[in-house]
Amino acid sequence: MTVPSEIPRTPPEAWPPLMRAARVMAKPLARFLGIQASSAVLLAVATAVALAWANSPWASSYESLLQMTVGVSFRGAHVERSLQWIVNDVLMVVFFFVVGMEIRREVHEGELSTPRRAALPVAAALGGMLAPAAVYVGLATQPGAREGWGVPMATDIAFAVGVFAALGKRVPAALRVLLLAVAVIDDLGAILVIAVFYTGGIAWSALAGAALGVAAIYAMQALGVRSRLAYVAPGLVVWAGLYGAGIHPTLAGVIVGFATPVRQWVGPEGFAARIHEEHEALSGDPVDRRELLASLERVELARREALSPSESLIEALHPWVAYAIMPLFAFANAGVSLRGVSLGGAEREVALAITAGLLIGKPLGVLLTSALAIRLKLATLPIGLTRRHLVVLGVVAGIGFTMSLFIAQLAFRDPSLLLAAKVGVLGASAAAVALGLTLGRALLSPEVTPGAAEDVDDAERSTER
Repeated sequence: MTVPSEIPRTPPEAWPPLMRAARVMAKPLARFLGIQASSAVLLAVATAVALAWANSPWASSYESLLQMTVGVSFRGAHVERSLQWIVNDVLMVVFFFVVGMEIRREVHEGELSTPRRAALPVAAALGGMLAPAAVYVGLATQPGAREGWGVPMATDIAFAVGVFAALGKRVPAALRVLLLAVAVIDDLGAILVIAVFYTGGIAWSALAGAALGVAAIYAMQALGVRSRLAYVAPGLVVWAGLYGAGIHPTLAGVIVGFATPVRQWVGPEGFAARIHEEHEALSGDPVDRRELLASLERVELARREALSPSESLIEALHPWVAYAIMPLFAFANAGVSLRGVSLGGAEREVALAITAGLLIGKPLGVLLTSALAIRLKLATLPIGLTRRHLVVLGVVAGIGFTMSLFIAQLAFRDPSLLLAAKVGVLGASAAAVALGLTLGRALLSPEVTPGAAEDVDDAERSTER
């Protein structure tokens, strides 16, 4: 068999001039998507459009769009859900699925792979939940207002990641990982709070169904099932079980993400060896069609298993999450009408308590519990991070937004209190974004300077020695 010395640059059916023109046109878009801040820009645009539309004379059309239903019929059964529900309860599961896989990967072989390093995000997240709730309870004294203590507990992953993306190279990879870990643990805690304190009860039979879905995932892994599509069915069972149990179904994405394997089967070395073996086999006598197809199947298996299932799924889904799902979620949830706002009495307490919880309680909780865990030698800072990074992390963690708005809808039945809560969440989240960007540019440098070592905590310095 004769092996060509060079592979043609274009497919045989392609017209080279048109293909070259398409590549030239795609370069600006590729550069835009390659910029880390592009996702944050899309989030900001989606949020601004939603707010402007919801407060315009055409606000009714915005609500009509979000409440437009989509129906599915199957064997006589018909189910209808709104577009907003599809975005919040279906598409965002993919986002949490990717986040769960990223955290699981870091726990396996990254910055969170040792118990002492994993302890830091747990401590920071716990402080970031307890302190805002305590601040809220201390400020909201009227009975109707006290129900919203859970509103400032959550961190919005999408906007927090967007702020770090806008800061670009000033944010080291270890800090991004720490933020994701804190935010996910924070959201898991918020979901547990919702399930325990803001629901009428858990349907245990449906929760048992979700547990069966998780068991099926691990059973299929034990049987050696490697097809990604095969795990969609048990993943849907987990989602349906949590939804039926009264627990927010985005938790299904995190659970399945953590269950996705992070270890490679073939690996890069195995892939290279397989390519070499197949090249040697095809370089001799003429090869018939069956042998060629068998060789291609072996090469395809090696290609698919060169990366772990978790790694390959992250690579495939991350662009969709960053440039489609996150902006859609912001658009569907940021459109809060500010007409008729009256902040008096209990309403004022709600707005101020939420604002203080997110802007003061969050940073203090994150910093104090992190410092305590490090001081007690229960945790260590990831290499390259200093107290300045923790300050920025604490401020950015004060972006409540999505989950805070969701909890507010469960906490307040009074429309005036709910509106005040939304005002507090939006105002505090916007202030946290601005403060995070300002402090990030003031405290963090794109390059490590000699003076940065002076800010490293004593616990970290002693560990490195």
